[in-house]
Amino acid sequence: MNIILLSTQNHKKCSLDLHLPGVLAWGFVVFMLLGMVLLWAGYQLGSRQAGRAVVLDTAKALQEQLESEHELVAQAREEARNNIDALALRIGALQAHVMRLDAVGERLVSLGKLDHDEFDFAAEPALGGLAEDVESHPVSAAELADDLSRVEQLLADREKKLLLLQDMMLDEKLLSQLKPSGRPITKGWISSGYGKRTDPFTGRKTAHHGIDFAGKAGTEVKAVAAGVVVRSEKNDSGYGNIVEIRHADGFTTRYAHNQKNLVSSGDTVAKGQVIALLGSTGRSNGPHVHFEVRKDGRVVDPKRYIRSP
Repeated sequence: MNIILLSTQNHKKCSLDLHLPGVLAWGFVVFMLLGMVLLWAGYQLGSRQAGRAVVLDTAKALQEQLESEHELVAQAREEARNNIDALALRIGALQAHVMRLDAVGERLVSLGKLDHDEFDFAAEPALGGLAEDVESHPVSAAELADDLSRVEQLLADREKKLLLLQDMMLDEKLLSQLKPSGRPITKGWISSGYGKRTDPFTGRKTAHHGIDFAGKAGTEVKAVAAGVVVRSEKNDSGYGNIVEIRHADGFTTRYAHNQKNLVSSGDTVAKGQVIALLGSTGRSNGPHVHFEVRKDGRVVDPKRYIRSP
């Protein structure tokens, strides 16, 4: 192929002789170069896009990991708060146990008439010990929970036993109030005992169902046990002014020849309460109180009861 080139300025011409095989060869080379350039550009573009995708995937993975870590931290905080709340509740329960034990202890000290300074439940127990060269370590949460459980069990056991002991002491104290014991007058002397005696009016041997306490007229006559007044009247059979009190376990006590009765039928009386004034009413030759004890309706010797504390 011959290509002629014309110049308008010099009015010259030149020709370029191109052979077909050479043209094809150059065309192939140019095509290959262009292909290589396009491939390189595509590779670079693909690499950039792949790198960008990797960066995006990495960033997404990091974001998801951070969110997961935040959730774990939030869960850990919530569990810590729950554990602290549970610990506070257990400590509150232990404090309530201790307060109840203090109350029971104070009650037992009072019932047992112990020294309050020696058994002061409001004070910390005295403790001490020698310094030892041993390596210490902080208490773990599991150890703390085990210690709290042991303390809870110990307090519950001690509270149960102390309450049982208190009930027993209260029962004994109540029984001491209900059971006849002591003398019906504070000052005075026994002028006649229980059993067979010479009747002061007939001189004959007769049965005396009580003990006579002589004293000054108007002396206070007191109940020897708590109970209910079942009779407070003037009796015509020889008792004169009489007060009869029913107690627990089938006991009754009678206080006769009173100058004046100070209680009425149906009244509840406490041990040591003044129920009458000593006198000489009824079949009597001087101021005294006839004290009589009955068990299930039968007369018993009052001597064993007036000697009781």
